[in-house]
Amino acid sequence: MFWSVTQTLLGGLATTFQIFFFTLLFSLPLGLLFAFASMSKLKPLRSLMQFIVWVVRGTPLMLQLIIIFYGPGLWLKSNIWQGGETGRLMATVVAFSFNYACYFSVIFRGGIESVPVGQSEAGQVLGMTRSQIFFKVTLLQMIKRVVPPMSNEIITLVKDTSLARTISVLELTYAGYSFTKSDGLTWPLFYTGVFYLLLVGILTLLFNYVERKLDYFR
Repeated sequence: MFWSVTQTLLGGLATTFQIFFFTLLFSLPLGLLFAFASMSKLKPLRSLMQFIVWVVRGTPLMLQLIIIFYGPGLWLKSNIWQGGETGRLMATVVAFSFNYACYFSVIFRGGIESVPVGQSEAGQVLGMTRSQIFFKVTLLQMIKRVVPPMSNEIITLVKDTSLARTISVLELTYAGYSFTKSDGLTWPLFYTGVFYLLLVGILTLLFNYVERKLDYFR
């Protein structure tokens, strides 16, 4: 029985990894774009982006996931997602990526604005272009400032992947809970918790290492 539970949980863990990986892959660059939009000199764009971020941060991720998965089929009378597990996984990644991009945009914006203006002015005096100033001066200092809050959000993402079970995605929590429904067992739930603790522990060690490596501006 233990081996059967382990195999099922490993299958759910693979799906959890997919959600986690693809969410970061899309949400990090999208979050940076959102940050630039929220700092734009164009007031309509800036106001629109700030409103979108406010709505996304002010509503539950579970609700957003349900709307993104079921909404298009109800509104367009045609399901845009592929059938089966693949379509559900795609909808999950879209919902998670947009949600986390909004959170990351606030962190990125704070990191960019925290870099002293004098740093950019010094770059201009040296004849650097705006892109050179951003990538060689602002970005390096911003990364150091955003790592702690980003690490918290990324660790939260590991646990938020369990929300995918809302639309019947067979991720880690769903896999563990399936034994409670079918066999009345509770120990697989605690076993599931061990997997999450290991993932969070590995990420915590990784981010601690990154923070130590980024001490070049101390």
